[in-house]
Amino acid sequence: MSQISEPGVESPEPVVTPRGVSRFRQLRLSALLVVLVVLAAAVVGVVTATGPPTLAELRSQAGLDGKQELLIGVKDDQPGVSQLMEDGSYRGFDIDIAYMIASDLGFKRRQVRFLSMESEDRARRQANDGKTFVTVDLVIASYSITQQRREQGVVFSEPYLTTEQSVLTLRGYPGRVDGLGDLRGRRVCTLATSTSEQRLRAYGAEASGKNRISECVQELYDGTVDAVTTDAAILAGFVAPPAPDARPKNPLHGVKPLRHWDIGEDLEEQWGVNTGPNRAMKELVDFSLYQAATRPGRDAWDAAFEANLAREQPANGPQQVAVGQQPQCRKVKVRQWPWESMVLVPSDPARRAARRAARARGRGSSGC
Repeated sequence: MSQISEPGVESPEPVVTPRGVSRFRQLRLSALLVVLVVLAAAVVGVVTATGPPTLAELRSQAGLDGKQELLIGVKDDQPGVSQLMEDGSYRGFDIDIAYMIASDLGFKRRQVRFLSMESEDRARRQANDGKTFVTVDLVIASYSITQQRREQGVVFSEPYLTTEQSVLTLRGYPGRVDGLGDLRGRRVCTLATSTSEQRLRAYGAEASGKNRISECVQELYDGTVDAVTTDAAILAGFVAPPAPDARPKNPLHGVKPLRHWDIGEDLEEQWGVNTGPNRAMKELVDFSLYQAATRPGRDAWDAAFEANLAREQPANGPQQVAVGQQPQCRKVKVRQWPWESMVLVPSDPARRAARRAARARGRGSSGC
């Protein structure tokens, strides 16, 4: 059927875009896309060359790629901190912190192997696996961070616990112990190579050092020494009643009631992880501790403290077992792409403020 135009009305002519103009627009769009791709590649290249490493790169540099077992040196005779049980398992605050760090390094609990370690072997990261001495990947063994140890080559992580030195005696001890000076002339046992041993000698006490704090406490029960001194977080486990299901592999004998003395030391003891000389390993451990201290929902540190050290406080008053807040840690710079940042939980200023306030209330607390 033909269409008949109305009189006086002209049909509009179709607009025709010249082929040359259309092609020019396509070429301009293509060129713009090429420029954007080149710029993106340049930015990625610059960030990769000059920016901080990724977590994957740090794990590779730390020698963790393809590693099926993480060896961690720990103490086995410190109730509440790190103790070997009858069934071969380990319990305590250090153990829970070790599992937290291992998880962030990419290891499942079944891939973590704990090896008992003596105090004198912590600096060398040497532990006996039942057949020979081996070098462990990490040492998490109530190891106080000191400048002297750093100068001797020990590489510490950021601190993960703050405590202080205290003294343990039998409950019937004659007199008071308000300071290390009150132990002058007394037989006092402590951990060998520890910071406590050096202070004892300076105060005129007859100091003897052992590789195991349980040996000191056994001598206290036996009447061989008058007192035991080391970090309060270590001694508190011997004062507090054990958990109902605790079955230590090497229980002490002739157990007697003990008294925990607050000696008013101003010096803090901050524990750190001996990460060894590999810088990437230290960065990974520090990143784990930083995440635990700052990420909302990351309550592994708090849970470890409540389950192990906080439960001991009622039996140890007035001596504070340890500061109930994780020490502040430096921020570890790790490269993350925008799509990685999008899945992270946003920072919670209120939570951080609450943590800072609690840390300020805790006697002897400090940042790192």
